[in-house]
Amino acid sequence: MSGQGEVVHIGGYTAQSGGRGSGIIAARRDPTTGALTPLGTVAATPSPSFLARHPTRPVLYAVNELTDGEISAWRVGPDGELDPLGSRSTGGAEPCHLAVLPDGGHLVAANYGSGSVAVFPLDPQGVPGERTDLVVHEGHGPDPQRQDHAHAHMVNPGAGSGPLFAVDLGTDSVYRYDLDDATGRLVPRAPRIRTTPGTGPRHLARHPDGRRCYLVGELDASVTAYELTDDGALHQRGRVEASERTGHVQPSEVAVGPDGRFLYVANRGVGTLAVFTLVGELPQLVAEVDTGGEWPRHFALVGEHIYVADERADMVRVFRRDADTGVPEAIGEPVPVPSPTCVLP
Repeated sequence: MSGQGEVVHIGGYTAQSGGRGSGIIAARRDPTTGALTPLGTVAATPSPSFLARHPTRPVLYAVNELTDGEISAWRVGPDGELDPLGSRSTGGAEPCHLAVLPDGGHLVAANYGSGSVAVFPLDPQGVPGERTDLVVHEGHGPDPQRQDHAHAHMVNPGAGSGPLFAVDLGTDSVYRYDLDDATGRLVPRAPRIRTTPGTGPRHLARHPDGRRCYLVGELDASVTAYELTDDGALHQRGRVEASERTGHVQPSEVAVGPDGRFLYVANRGVGTLAVFTLVGELPQLVAEVDTGGEWPRHFALVGEHIYVADERADMVRVFRRDADTGVPEAIGEPVPVPSPTCVLP
């Protein structure tokens, strides 16, 4: 797989979750044109629906979104090849998100199916050890189909002494935790942040200024802006619609551009990437771009390019982002990838 350019990894759903993928795929990225060249499957692992990297070691992690959930780890070779380092049970069902803490000492994972957060210590080489904690959320929301019980959807570590946020769709909450490094256990910070009932919070993005945060509601198609206070709480600044399109709108991923000027939200159903300017008190929509499919599950911002994974259209679409306006424009042809759910630069 030798060649010029950067290697990205793409996760997705395999047959175990009703998908068409075969595991983790590697692709060569041309940093100038943004073009992706698939290199094939580098890890045949079941439903690696979300991926993360160690901050200092060449190690890649994935959730295995199964009824008996697992996290798996691989050492990454110079051409994107993956050498397995082992798997660990998450102690819950259908883990859908994971993250490594900034110091590289622990990994946390969100079990969507059972509404819990699992913690794993990482040794100096980034290899995960036995689970040290499993915190189970309790409660429900007003939607009887989607919020019958807790559904942890994202784990979002803070920098320095900032709290870990655990976003829970089922309980309309963002839980706050501190990690005790000595024990590997999560210590709750009370109170949790409660959203408007029926929001169904999915993912949260932090602004580079360390003060602002943006939360997308999967169930009410919203973007809620927050201010992070000195004590690690979230103060709500207001709410805007995630899309101006008519029809079914179900936001998925959210991210702030590296210069902090623009916010991006992927909207499933209507198949768009919404662009908001962040110059005012609340995000203001400046453009909404068709992605070419109906189910943009995830996207990654890499330099001047955006890579959108459309789970149902079996493709990754490449966009070039205008530095001044923030608006993306599709370039080239879609890259065929079966059931993609995560693009990891």
